[in-house]
Amino acid sequence: MHRAIPRAAGWPAPAAQRLPCAWARAVAGASEIREARRSREPAAPDEQGASMKAAVVHRAGERPTYAEFEPPRALPGHRLIDVSASALSRLAQARASGAHYSSTGGFPFVAGVDGVGRLDDGRRVYFFGPPAPFGALAERTLVPAAQCIPLPDSIDDATAAAIAIPGMSSWAALTERARLAAGETVLVNGATGASGRLAVRIAKHLGAASVIATGRNAHALDALSSAGADATISLAQDDEQVARAFEAHFRAGVDVVLDYLWGVSARAALLAAAKAPQQARPVRFVQIGTIGGADLPLPGAVLRASAITLMGSGLGSIALPRLLNAARAVLGAACEARLRIDTRTVPLADVDAHWGDTGSTLRPVFTMRAPG
Repeated sequence: MHRAIPRAAGWPAPAAQRLPCAWARAVAGASEIREARRSREPAAPDEQGASMKAAVVHRAGERPTYAEFEPPRALPGHRLIDVSASALSRLAQARASGAHYSSTGGFPFVAGVDGVGRLDDGRRVYFFGPPAPFGALAERTLVPAAQCIPLPDSIDDATAAAIAIPGMSSWAALTERARLAAGETVLVNGATGASGRLAVRIAKHLGAASVIATGRNAHALDALSSAGADATISLAQDDEQVARAFEAHFRAGVDVVLDYLWGVSARAALLAAAKAPQQARPVRFVQIGTIGGADLPLPGAVLRASAITLMGSGLGSIALPRLLNAARAVLGAACEARLRIDTRTVPLADVDAHWGDTGSTLRPVFTMRAPG
């Protein structure tokens, strides 16, 4: 039997205080947990025999391993959750590696930022943001009560876990940042990924009259017509062809861009938007992801000489309670809007082998307990 890893080991008190965004409030509970633990002076985990299985990150740059970890204890204002499912997301990967701006920097900790489980009273909930050192990829976790969302019976655990974060990314971008109005045209840059595919459906559900989808995978682009895409742009073309395709759509009128890529394709879209005639509609360009590159060279004249409003959407640009409202809306609309992602369930014990699988067409959803 492996020794359970103490939850407070290696965690400097100021870690959460260094976070530059709203996520700090979500992880700041770690300090409260440490203080509560010291004041109660509980027995060591070995003396209690208490441990749980979890995906534990021990050092910077290492992927999580399946190990024992001391389970959370009750804390005022928080809920203990028996976790059933947690999807692998780029956010979870980035936070575990320390690359995301919301990473805390303390070790060891449990990976995973969101999931589905049951409260002690049996209610099924989606949860987001367990305070460090706890995480979603564990048999049990602790979450602020305000960050638990009751789930409708119409959605199963794996689907809820899989669509919440990618669906929230576009729902929040469209409602909180772009303020989409019914009848507008939306361009989704990077629509063949899980988040982009959901964004096409969500834009139509929220009233977009037309949705333009971009991507490299020809088969995935073709399939987006059934999800609501009215036109597509292949990013597999040469740069000149991509530029001409963007320019044609911006001349016709694009109101909102949801950008999941950044990099070369985002630059091409911004340049095309700037070249649109003066009578063309102003463009609200919402930056969400950087799969296509972390940086891009953009002449200042692009913004000075056009009616482009450039903004970001995510943790920090939208307050956490409003992001959670977006997640609640996505989960509530999942059935009506046909919001689904193709998934495959993976036992938590296999987390090390599947931690890099976000490029798969089937999104891995980790299940916490082995059957039987």
